[in-house]
Amino acid sequence: MRIPAQSVCTAIRDDIVVGVHERGSRLTEEVLARRYGVSRVPVREALRTLEAEGFVVTRRHAGACVAEPTEQEAADLLEMRLLLEPLGAARAAQRRTDAHLKVLRGLVRLGQERAERGRSEDLRSLGGWFHETLAQACGSQSLTSTLTQLRHKIAWMYTVDVPSSPVESWAEHGAIVDAVARGDGERARAVTALHTERAALAHRLRFSGGTDRQSRVRTSQHAVNTSRPRH
Repeated sequence: MRIPAQSVCTAIRDDIVVGVHERGSRLTEEVLARRYGVSRVPVREALRTLEAEGFVVTRRHAGACVAEPTEQEAADLLEMRLLLEPLGAARAAQRRTDAHLKVLRGLVRLGQERAERGRSEDLRSLGGWFHETLAQACGSQSLTSTLTQLRHKIAWMYTVDVPSSPVESWAEHGAIVDAVARGDGERARAVTALHTERAALAHRLRFSGGTDRQSRVRTSQHAVNTSRPRH
């Protein structure tokens, strides 16, 4: 059975984000095909997609390599997120479905429970699911795709400190959902803008001066049907 290029793309992207493939390292089709247990065809397609997304660059005499974004490029991503996430929330207030609202409320309930119990290990993945669902609720495929790509790239370039007040952070999530449920786009935009601005302060660059000096997570070879990390 032919493995879809999209699955290969997701696996490679996830490994770039967590640092398995380091900044500037070569990405050869043969090695990647062996690592993910696929032929070179879906790998080639995946690399083209990742290059369009900005995770991969093609260099003369070297071929495909992991991109090395600058500090300014990383800062621009946070600024884009500050602009687009409030827009997505405002759109979600007008276009969300009952199914979106049910999931968002469920995530807020779980997040608030975990925050009150001090179970911070669960909060990051819950937060990722929350923002992913909120983006899907905006009713715009292009905006959803852009927000998803932003989250992936920010997770690649930044580490995020644990919120000093997880309970307050999840209260903000709850306020966003309340506004979305009421169809109050301006309120949803304002609360999300405040939440995103506060969250941005907890982001710290993984690299400095164009060279990544931090230690990276390395894993053994694996097939492409692994679960995707949440950001």
